[in-house]
Amino acid sequence: MPVNKLRIVCATAVVTTLLAGSAAAAPGPGEQQSVGQLLTQLQKLYRQAEQASETYNATEVALKKKRGEATLLGKDLSKARKQLTESRAAAGRLARRQYQGASELSPYVRLLLARDPQSALDQGHVVRRLADQRTKAIGRLADGEKQAASLATRSRAALKKQTALADRQKKQRDTVKKRLAEVEELLAGLSADELAELGRLETAGAEKAQKSLLASGALGAPGSPGSPAATRAPSSAGNKALRYAVRQIGKPYVWGAEGPKAYDCSGLTSQAWANAGDTIPRTSQEQWKELPKVPLKSLRPGDLVVYFPDATHVALYLGDGLVVQAPRPGTKVKVSPIAANPLLGAVRPDPGAPAVDDYSPPKLPKGARNGSDSGYGSASAPAGSAEPAA
Repeated sequence: MPVNKLRIVCATAVVTTLLAGSAAAAPGPGEQQSVGQLLTQLQKLYRQAEQASETYNATEVALKKKRGEATLLGKDLSKARKQLTESRAAAGRLARRQYQGASELSPYVRLLLARDPQSALDQGHVVRRLADQRTKAIGRLADGEKQAASLATRSRAALKKQTALADRQKKQRDTVKKRLAEVEELLAGLSADELAELGRLETAGAEKAQKSLLASGALGAPGSPGSPAATRAPSSAGNKALRYAVRQIGKPYVWGAEGPKAYDCSGLTSQAWANAGDTIPRTSQEQWKELPKVPLKSLRPGDLVVYFPDATHVALYLGDGLVVQAPRPGTKVKVSPIAANPLLGAVRPDPGAPAVDDYSPPKLPKGARNGSDSGYGSASAPAGSAEPAA
């Protein structure tokens, strides 16, 4: 058996071992079939890594929210305890004042014996007012104690949830690192020719999918609004988001990253729209779930194009059937065909916004479309070497 063929068959077996529970990919009679099977397994590993990464990102967002809630509760608890201390001091002062002015004589007898009846009446009014203040102070004291106890309970619950989220985040981070390590281990065992063949096969598949998409009219017939031949104008925010994304071209993909030095897929899209003044969900799955859907025929620059059945990848529509995306570990932000990954649909963060007048597409930097969408050529670089802090 030729050496290259043997290496590819062995690599396929390695992938099969890594994917516990998946069906074994039996080598076919020819090298082409074995490389195709290897490509399928690699794509599956990348998808699993990206799905785990998006889950990690969602937990990170939830953790930040819980940390914020815990901080606010801590401030409220501190304020409530201060008010409680002040209420106790006020109640003590009132009690001392009433004790110092106490008398065994009734207010009626004091009035009869007083040299100045009006002064006695005024004294009685003061005593009653002090008693009323003491009653109110005691009421505030009781309410303060209840509020402090409630806030303390809520603060403990928030801390418990925060701790649980932190534990979950660590597990999800470890899952991503494990998946990426599996990809790196597999790619490290392949020769430059084998890596090139994998890239060629995936590129050929993407080009075929792109041609099929354009021929189907899914993006509109040639020359119609929204088609690759006649890109419609974006909204003002969509224009800003797209231009931000274009300025990031060439920066590396790092899972969990959201700029400014590196991005993952949804880190790029969320930061692009944040730069345009619109806050959108952090993850591709939440972007697909929460943002308004738009048909592909109605795409305008700045819209988000979502991929795979479980919405684990996302890109920004550039126009002319192209997207700006952070493809996967080992790659850089670049311009790709819209069909570089299996399409799920598209969403628009600002569906009611009008299109800008006299739109001119952003000028792309030199080599914007260069480089692989696959990441195979950077197998020697640790794909998961950089990561956000837990």
